[in-house]
Amino acid sequence: MELWFTEKQTPVFGITAKIKETLVTEKTDFQDLSIIDTEEFGRMLVLDGMVMTTVKDEFVYHEMVAHPALFTHPNPKRVLVVGGGDGGVIREVLKHPEVEKAVLVDIDGKVIEYSKKFLPEIAGELDNPRVEVQVNDGYMHIVESKNKYDVIMVDSTEPVGPAVQLFERGFYQGIYEALKEDGIFVAQTDNPWFKADLIQQVNRDVKEIFPIVRVYGANIPTYPSGLWTFTIGSKTYDPLQVDETKIPKIDTKYYTPRLHKAAFVLPKFVEDLVK
Repeated sequence: MELWFTEKQTPVFGITAKIKETLVTEKTDFQDLSIIDTEEFGRMLVLDGMVMTTVKDEFVYHEMVAHPALFTHPNPKRVLVVGGGDGGVIREVLKHPEVEKAVLVDIDGKVIEYSKKFLPEIAGELDNPRVEVQVNDGYMHIVESKNKYDVIMVDSTEPVGPAVQLFERGFYQGIYEALKEDGIFVAQTDNPWFKADLIQQVNRDVKEIFPIVRVYGANIPTYPSGLWTFTIGSKTYDPLQVDETKIPKIDTKYYTPRLHKAAFVLPKFVEDLVK
């Protein structure tokens, strides 16, 4: 008998993958968590029925959350990752030697625990001495942090359950206050095919708070529609003003210095959403 996992990305559309093995399935205090091994994408972390990451394509998302902002800020010593309990963004952050401290705050400790056990190639840097891991509410951590971080990265699930408040204007205002005077934040902002309204809303909210706002994209095959967006809000530095010839080469599979600016060139229908 063949077993298949299907994520219903909308009520009328989904993607499906053939399962080799179910490694863990558990209802945590916050969400339904599963890690399955699939034929096409390898081990896959699923939360509340949604694909969070897979061994095959995880590098795209994690590199594109981390590197555009970190190469835009000239001296990112202290970095916060909200969510991201799988550890992928932290792994990419640590490729920047100027980062002295990377703080991870995820509300669900089970994501961290099982990622370390079943996704070591993603979570392998969570025990690095430059990393501080907190099992806590990221929203409250932001509220309680003032003028503390150079770069803040919001690696959240889609806006359901405990992640809803991570897409609200008040959260972005809190991020502004938690950043230092020249700080930058970046958040994943879903896809323009199914969540156009969300992208527009986030863009409006962030523009009311940050003087520099840029949207960029990447191709992630296991995420809804495959076309994913990210939004940067910056107090001082513009990612489009970065001299790509001065971006040092690091170990990546997707991000490159040439891609840094190219990622901000959006298809017209997406460009129209964020005018």
